[in-house]
Amino acid sequence: MLSGFSRSVIGASHVRKNIVCQDSSGYRITENLAIAVVADGHGSRKHFRSHIGSQFAVQSAIDTVNRFCSDYKRFSAEMTENHDFIIRNIEKQIIADWHRKIIEHFSENPVSSDEMKVFTEEEFKKIPVESYYGTTLVTAVMGKNFAFGFQIGDGSLVAVFEDGETSMIMDYEESNPANMTASVCNHNASSMFSHFYVDGKKVIAMFVSTDGLYTSFGSDRDFIDYHTIIASKLYDIDIFESSVVKNITKRTHFGTEDDISLSCIYDSVLVQSKNKVLREKTDKNKAVSGKTGIVKNK
Repeated sequence: MLSGFSRSVIGASHVRKNIVCQDSSGYRITENLAIAVVADGHGSRKHFRSHIGSQFAVQSAIDTVNRFCSDYKRFSAEMTENHDFIIRNIEKQIIADWHRKIIEHFSENPVSSDEMKVFTEEEFKKIPVESYYGTTLVTAVMGKNFAFGFQIGDGSLVAVFEDGETSMIMDYEESNPANMTASVCNHNASSMFSHFYVDGKKVIAMFVSTDGLYTSFGSDRDFIDYHTIIASKLYDIDIFESSVVKNITKRTHFGTEDDISLSCIYDSVLVQSKNKVLREKTDKNKAVSGKTGIVKNK
């Protein structure tokens, strides 16, 4: 059975500066599919509605994937044959849907004098409407016989496989033009996604997070090991939710002190049957970390 979780917490730096949480997160579970999404609204001043843009990005991703998968049997067969083409189409449709949402919001909510006062008239004229709402997006999808994910901008997607191996399986920077921040608001956004697809190898869980979580760790290894640890706690969702929310809230005081969003989807049957594997992998990781002198954030 597929299950999920999501939570966004405001960063310590945002609390100090009295800035709203610019992250958004969500998940959806259907009979055949699980979807997890996070989005991180951009912090610079021209993206002054990014907290709204990130909400729209999460909604667009969930609704678009769900729409593509409405005929699951057909979708599953087509993914096996031509997954790259289908995932690219999903990405394009998400961008289109997001643009429809922001244009509708903008038409109903013109820019206020408070929003405009930080710009000169010339500065403001140069900002495209879509930039007001700029955001990143990371999405993970699990079906009964496949898993895939895609992202634009920073953030992370981590998969935990049935053998206990845990991996960050996308490097989004490779698809981005030099010196350009990938964003849903970019004019060529649909060409700036990275994605992956896997079948034939069972996935226990997939986690998507905004970059506030990644920057709270001292190394990639620590970050990846963290996901093995929390995957091992998914057998009891109440314990998982309580401990993870406390932990990510604490972690907003490390690294960039940014907002943190974490969403996960998982196979609850595999979580139970492979829990011993996950705990053994966690113990092995701890031993290796100790031998290599890695110091984890307290």
